Amino acid sequence: MRGKFITFEGPDGSGKSTQVEMLHSYLAKKGYDCLLTREPGGTRVGQLIRGIVLEPSYRDIADRAELFLILADRAQHTAEVILPALGAGKIVLCERYNDSTIAYQGYGRGLDLEETRRMCSYASFGLQPDLTFLLDVDVAAGLRRRKGKRTVPRGEKGMDRIEAAGVRFHNRVRAGYLDLSKEEPHRIMVLSSSKGIQETHLEIVRVVEKLLAEK
Repeated sequence: MRGKFITFEGPDGSGKSTQVEMLHSYLAKKGYDCLLTREPGGTRVGQLIRGIVLEPSYRDIADRAELFLILADRAQHTAEVILPALGAGKIVLCERYNDSTIAYQGYGRGLDLEETRRMCSYASFGLQPDLTFLLDVDVAAGLRRRKGKRTVPRGEKGMDRIEAAGVRFHNRVRAGYLDLSKEEPHRIMVLSSSKGIQETHLEIVRVVEKLLAEK
C-alpha cells in the first residue's frame, strides 16, 4: 500500500524545521515507519545543489538558472528517496516541495507561473503531497528569527543567498503561498506563527492522525 506524503511549507523563519522534526519524533514514537527529508539537499547530489543555491557569494545566478537547480534537486530527490519510500508504505515528511518553487521562483523571482508549475510537475514525476502544512509568518519577524538562529555567520548579516534577497522579495513569496492555499484549501492547511510551538504541534498531530486513519 502506498505511503503518505506530507510536506511543510512557509516563508523563511516560519518554524517549518521545528514542526516537521516534532511530527517525525511523534510518529516514530507511535510506531509509524516514517522518513524525514528536505529540499534542497535530500540526496548526495542535492547537498551539492543546496550549497550552490544558498551560497551568498553566488549573487550572479540567473533566476532561471536558480529554478533549474531547484528542479534538478527535486527530480533526483523524488526518484531516489521519496517515491521508493512511498512505494514501501512509509510516511514521508518533507520540508519544502513544489509549493516552495512556485512561491519563491514563480511569485518571488517573477518567473512565469504556469511554466513554473508545469516544470515542477515534470521534475516531481507528477507527485503531489497528500497534505501540506503552510506555516505563515510576518516576513520581517521571520527573517529576524532566522538571523537570530545563526551560529556561524554566512555572508552579509549572516543570511544565505535566498534570505538576503530582500523584504519585497519575501513579501511576494508569502503572498504566493497564501494564494496557493486559497487554490487548494483541501490540501494546504495554513497555521499562523502567532500560536505557540506546542499548540501548533498538537494541531498538526490532530490533522495527521485523521489522515492516517483514512482508508
